[in-house]
Amino acid sequence: MSEIRDINLWESGEKKMAWAKRYMPLLNSIEAEFLRDKPFKGLKISVCLHLEAKSAVLCRVVATGGAEVRVCGSNPLSTQDDVCAALVKGGVEVFATYGCTMEEYEHYMLKALEHGPNIVIDDGADLVSLIHSKLPELVPNILGGCEETTTGIIRLQAMAREGALKFPMLTVNDAKCKHFFDNRYGTGQSVWDGINRLTNLVVAGKNVVVAGYGWCGRGIAMRSKGLGARVTVTEIDPVKALEAMMDGFEVKPMDEAAAEGDVFITATGCCDVITERHFEKMKDGALLSNGGHFDVEVDVKWLREHAVDVCDGRDGRTKGYTLKNGKTLFVLSEGRLVNLASGDGHPVEIMDMSFAIQALGARYIADNRGRLPATAIEIPDEIDYDVASRKLEACGMHIDTLSEKQKNYLESWEL
Repeated sequence: MSEIRDINLWESGEKKMAWAKRYMPLLNSIEAEFLRDKPFKGLKISVCLHLEAKSAVLCRVVATGGAEVRVCGSNPLSTQDDVCAALVKGGVEVFATYGCTMEEYEHYMLKALEHGPNIVIDDGADLVSLIHSKLPELVPNILGGCEETTTGIIRLQAMAREGALKFPMLTVNDAKCKHFFDNRYGTGQSVWDGINRLTNLVVAGKNVVVAGYGWCGRGIAMRSKGLGARVTVTEIDPVKALEAMMDGFEVKPMDEAAAEGDVFITATGCCDVITERHFEKMKDGALLSNGGHFDVEVDVKWLREHAVDVCDGRDGRTKGYTLKNGKTLFVLSEGRLVNLASGDGHPVEIMDMSFAIQALGARYIADNRGRLPATAIEIPDEIDYDVASRKLEACGMHIDTLSEKQKNYLESWEL
């Protein structure tokens, strides 16, 4: 049933998964519980995630819980074919290939949904959008799902406001143990991992422009500063702009920052962040990259259509677009997620926390079938604190607890 590049690549993928699993104590503990309890027995789960080693470990853990699992990729350039092969070799159905066309991308999602899922684990709300727009007949059997990203939650909340969302979706990205760590420390480290792999250029001394100062932008700006860059932040939110200023960064509109930047990194989740009017102001050799979900933040389409010449950078994942003014701008990873399209994504230990929330969130959906409203739902605090406690234990750390007297003191209004 699976549609992958080559099953013979499985050994390489298995090595990657074994390495990741070694450093994922949270998922390992959850796997033991799922093996014992079988919370997904008789259920079908469709998963749409960046298909690399860490997400593959999550898929296996969910399958251990008794689920029939089908998986597709959430980005054509983040799929690792050897990891897909390892998953298939282990009994999980996979529909994904690196570099697939957008037509193939949708075909793979349709195949992942073909078994009629009861639970969806999504990234960017791609599966949810497809179900609601083209496969409404699947809705009655869906108990709910979990959404991984900021971008996906924005889409889910828009659907909920319009009354269009037909089943409950847990907003995993809003969990404290997700965005505080994954978006900040994970994105900050992995974005620069991807950029450095592609360019082999020094960061110290360069002018880095970070578009957006949400949790991802905070992490990128922090790591840029740590590598010795001079950092400028662009924002539309005055509160976030003030925070960036007080964190020690320059704050300017993109129209001004465009002429000064050596490296541009978008992390907004919005379209048209860097467009024609910005390109024309940029330095020759400027690097353009994206740390947001979709390839719409940098207007690569305009560059393709208006460049007078196109060349490769160090390899085919970097394209140089020469404009009429003679300057060449380099776009990394086709404007897609640079940390996954040109790297291995977030560090293993970070994703252990995020995927622990996904796994426990899916179990919450299964345990509360029929009792949750058809809307976007925040991850329950008990899941967040369970994950935090597991992580502290895995790190060998312990914290204080309140005495009964202290609890009463905090809960009382009387002096």
